[in-house]
Amino acid sequence: MTTIAVTGVTGRLGGRVAARLAAAGTSQRLVVRDPARAPRLDGAQVARADFADGEAARQALDGIETLLMVSASEAPDRVAQHRAFVDAAVAAGVGHLVYVSFYGAAPDATFTLARDHWATEEHIRATGVPFTFLRDNMYADLLPLMAGQDGVLRGPAEDGRVSVVALDDIADAAVAVLGSPGEHAGATYDLTGPEAITLEEAAAIITEVTGRPVTYHRETVEEAYRSREHYGAPDWEVDAWVSTYTAIAKGELAGIGDAVPRLTGHPATPLATALAR
Repeated sequence: MTTIAVTGVTGRLGGRVAARLAAAGTSQRLVVRDPARAPRLDGAQVARADFADGEAARQALDGIETLLMVSASEAPDRVAQHRAFVDAAVAAGVGHLVYVSFYGAAPDATFTLARDHWATEEHIRATGVPFTFLRDNMYADLLPLMAGQDGVLRGPAEDGRVSVVALDDIADAAVAVLGSPGEHAGATYDLTGPEAITLEEAAAIITEVTGRPVTYHRETVEEAYRSREHYGAPDWEVDAWVSTYTAIAKGELAGIGDAVPRLTGHPATPLATALAR
């Protein structure tokens, strides 16, 4: 009987979780917008649902006891999508909701998208459904992608530090929670790497591990907005990009937690090791 559902399985995190569950022989339901893109895994059913389509989501989650909800792609209406999906999960009778949130989620977080995660957490709490929140820090694996084609990692992070976390560590933590959700009811876990590093240190590590020369350039906030104008992105998205760096500058992403080793049984992965994989 399939009692676990996973969203985001076409992405980096949900895909890792689904693959781990399949390897362990755990049956699961993969909830996707496009079934053609769902990974082909032993013991996995596929159900089509968009976060914003409440009725489709309710049907996709029927009979599910534990749900891993990987947050939706960045969008101006992401909180509304999340609320619709959470409501559908409750209507379907989901017994435990594991939500992938963000480190430091708060209504006044400097990183604008962390406010979205806070709003989603609050909505989940208000429903009364048993929950676990996984508050991930920035993904270590994606740090090299933040450097431009010129190899420059630029932003107004000043000399702030960030405890980037490996996607594999998050996936291991999520699987541990899904395996015994009752033990983690009501818990909020800060998932971080083992060290807090500056972007200058990160650039040096990226250079050493990947062989691609990367440097860090400190921008002012004004310079950061100007240097991103050519993308033509909407204001809310540029605000999110820039506030990633200002959150680092303010020390809001520098904490180091012990949730990864406690949940997974192994040490959190340093940036260099994550990139070497």
